[in-house]
Amino acid sequence: MEPETFAASRLTSGNALFPTQIIVTEHSVLRRKRSWLSVNEESIGIRNVASVNILTGVIWSDIRIESTGGSNSLDSHGHTKADARRIKELIETLQARDVVGSASSGRTRQCRWCAELIQEAAKVCRFCGRDV
Repeated sequence: MEPETFAASRLTSGNALFPTQIIVTEHSVLRRKRSWLSVNEESIGIRNVASVNILTGVIWSDIRIESTGGSNSLDSHGHTKADARRIKELIETLQARDVVGSASSGRTRQCRWCAELIQEAAKVCRFCGRDV
């Protein structure tokens, strides 16, 4: 998958000269904010995205991407509504694909005690800790 870049509007506060960019790749979500002499980049791995919140105004949308690890969320304002929806859709699609891919990579079976999917060769369930 090619990375998709979404730039905030230059008409919004804090984005006049250097608009904030959200870049969604296969493995992470990156927020890039430039200034005159530096670039501030923050990222969250796709697996670690807990939620994507969109606050929609009359014209622009604010996006908050929260992490499961307790680190700071990625906040960006001034995106179009369509871009905000597309960012959320991309993240959800990549997370769903990641879950399906990890479940189907290798042979699995259900633990007879807790019914979670475990590797076929497992001797101990990683969820409940019992011998299988």
